[in-house]
Amino acid sequence: MRAIQISSAGGPDVLTPVELPDPQAGPGTLLVEVAAAGVNYIDTYQRAGIYPMTLPYVPGLEGAGRVRAVGDGVSGFAAGDRVAWSENLGSYAELVAVAAEKAVPVPDALSDEVAAAALLQGMTAHCLVTDCHPVQPGEDVLVHAAAGGLGLMLTQLATARGGRVIGTVSTPEKEELARAAGAAEVIRYTEVDDLAAAVRNVTGGAGVHVAYDSVGATTFDASLAALRRRGLLVLCGASSGPVPPLDPQRLNAAGSVYLTRPKLFDYIATREELTARAAAVYSTVADGDLDVRIGHRYPLEDARTAHEDLQGRRTTGKLLLIP
Repeated sequence: MRAIQISSAGGPDVLTPVELPDPQAGPGTLLVEVAAAGVNYIDTYQRAGIYPMTLPYVPGLEGAGRVRAVGDGVSGFAAGDRVAWSENLGSYAELVAVAAEKAVPVPDALSDEVAAAALLQGMTAHCLVTDCHPVQPGEDVLVHAAAGGLGLMLTQLATARGGRVIGTVSTPEKEELARAAGAAEVIRYTEVDDLAAAVRNVTGGAGVHVAYDSVGATTFDASLAALRRRGLLVLCGASSGPVPPLDPQRLNAAGSVYLTRPKLFDYIATREELTARAAAVYSTVADGDLDVRIGHRYPLEDARTAHEDLQGRRTTGKLLLIP
């Protein structure tokens, strides 16, 4: 099969197209023909060695496709079923062995591409606005990178819950996308000297109830300074780099605020949690209440370009690799 392999940690140039033996459907697994694989920031962290990996490996945690074969001990799935997954390494390939407990059924109403694009970022956005901080009507909600794949979904879901979203973006094109997703206010961070002050200005000086920060190093201080008293900073990514160690006293000084660093996999830790959250996301998409913007599709062998574009902030929406 064709696949992308990483043999050493590094930049996008370590993403190497290779031919590998076809995987098999071992006990408890499904052999799936990959129709689309999602490209996510966690893939870049693993590639760069920020999250150490056993080398060599085939990257990619997320995808959707059709089951070719079912391993021993698997129930609930059959050859020909359409499935998606968000926590199964090896997805940058034509074929992948997916742990059956990590696979979810794809509704007939969704294409494979939409199913792949919606799952990881959709479930992340869902857990952030329903569990990590249940957004309430009338709350001011700050969403950084509001035109990105996660940002667009966060904006839509927070708005649907009655929140007033303040999005940050870098360009007029991205501002248009954020507003179309429901952002009530959009700040182009490239055009302001003090981002926290700009956010406070549109909240009448009070600050936001919650800030969803997927950018990390370059926005963290502004996010903290933009919170209202007893507000919550949800650090949900590090696209600009990791945040340095923090003195907890800063939370006191900022107004007895809260900080959390969640990851999706702790919110889909059981089979029941995974299937319920995936079903909630997919039904919202199928009903037309959550628009999934696929920003770009790349041939599998162009994984390097996809990573370069993602980390260069040249993208909007979700990026997919098509084997």
